[in-house]
Amino acid sequence: MKSKHKLPIAIGIISILITSCQEIKTEHKAEEKVEAGTSIEQIKSKYNTDIPSKILTPDEVDTRIGTLHFFDGLPSEATVEKVYNNLDFMRGVETFLNGIPATSIEGLRLGLEEIGVTASNKVAIFDDLMDSNGLFLTGNTSTVYATTFLNLQENGPTVVEIPAGCGPGTVNDAFFRFVVDMGAPGPDRGKGGKYLILPPDFEGEQPEGYFVAKSTSYMNWLILRGFLVDGKTDVSSKMYHDGLKIYPLKDIDNQPAMEFINASKKEFNTIHANDYDFYTELNEVIQREPVSFLDPELRGLFASIGIQKGTSFSPDQRMQDILKDAVMVANATARAITFKTREKEASIYETGHWESGFLGGSYQWLKENGTGGRYLDARTRFFYVATVNTPAMVLKMVGLGSQYAACFLDSKGNYLNGGKNYTLNVPANAPAKDFWSVVMYDPQTRSELQTDQPLPSVSSQRTPLVKNEDGSVTLYFGPANNAPEDKKANWLQSVDGKGFFVLFRLYGPLQPWFDKTWQPGDFELVK
Repeated sequence: MKSKHKLPIAIGIISILITSCQEIKTEHKAEEKVEAGTSIEQIKSKYNTDIPSKILTPDEVDTRIGTLHFFDGLPSEATVEKVYNNLDFMRGVETFLNGIPATSIEGLRLGLEEIGVTASNKVAIFDDLMDSNGLFLTGNTSTVYATTFLNLQENGPTVVEIPAGCGPGTVNDAFFRFVVDMGAPGPDRGKGGKYLILPPDFEGEQPEGYFVAKSTSYMNWLILRGFLVDGKTDVSSKMYHDGLKIYPLKDIDNQPAMEFINASKKEFNTIHANDYDFYTELNEVIQREPVSFLDPELRGLFASIGIQKGTSFSPDQRMQDILKDAVMVANATARAITFKTREKEASIYETGHWESGFLGGSYQWLKENGTGGRYLDARTRFFYVATVNTPAMVLKMVGLGSQYAACFLDSKGNYLNGGKNYTLNVPANAPAKDFWSVVMYDPQTRSELQTDQPLPSVSSQRTPLVKNEDGSVTLYFGPANNAPEDKKANWLQSVDGKGFFVLFRLYGPLQPWFDKTWQPGDFELVK
């Protein structure tokens, strides 16, 4: 009998407890409702003087992250948790957008390691030009690249001997900042010379007989370009093999033998991650480089999500989940900034859709010579799709260096669609002393578009282009089997179901480019 009464009694007690809890919860909600309804005037009535409304916080605020609750300006526990999660999210997004220069260099270093470039005396040369097999941000198909990394922490001051006849060359630091130009736009002016790259902590005397540059980082990227001769790479390849030397200054009397690796037709990836791995790539850079490598504001941003020199990057599960979400939004933001910019300064001409990568006319992306600070979105935009940072790509150097224009949209302002056919008119007398080229790129990888054409490009130097009667050249773009019979050399293949964009390059740009009296046409949809 005793056991028969236990269950009804227990149920009765539970019912009473549930009812009591519901009453307490209802009373609490009622209290919250009263507090939430407190007006600014009611808040002001509790002061002896007239407090400006604009400095007060209501008890309830509706925002894009939800409703936030306060008691006399004190955030509730739920609000505190919500805004901290949002703060970590925002900083995760900003870390991606501002950290791309560092991770892009790191991606290059890792990608070159894949093909054996593991020391500064090991150099990748594209003996057969850069084709679409390797993933490399907007590389070109018309110059002979030679590239490697300088490890100044391991080797100390490092000598780079540039052979005569070398085209544009550049050294960038581990945040893609300019260190020095070499070759044609460098102080040797294409005559060749010895460069000495010093590490950031170098304090000794600088030896004579070198073009000296001091880097802000230990890891530095060296990229050189050689020109085609009669449409062939032989002369430039031989120039590198015979004349390019890289060695630590301390080993000047015992230089390591140079090793050249043909990177053409090889599969490798130099692109930074667009997922959570981005943060681990950035952490590798921060751990390797000196504290002085970045300013306190940028280091503080990265540290706010746990990326700090000398500290293990090991976010808890909550933070990992936030960063995985943040990087997806950040990647989408970078793509919007890149492919649909809202900056009017990006337009090169008053009409058409050709855009510049250097907003503000500054290789440092300074707005109005710095009075407007830095174009943060412009820097993100450039490094999301491109590599190499040098004043030579911005300065007006008639007949020297190179100039670039990007096009993502057709004449109607729509993305270029690989399933459609387009024409592009390049007017006569293109202002290039050396040559001009058009290269197609994949919006996913921002690398050369992979099609049946290993080199998805045309060049006035190596392509037997068919000209129109007025001297202009009409280029044709479309999916397979759509090349015009009489102008197959002028046709570039796209991929149905994929987008694409192009870069127009001029090597040795002439005055009409700078004064904008010459302008390429827009992409016109063929109906």
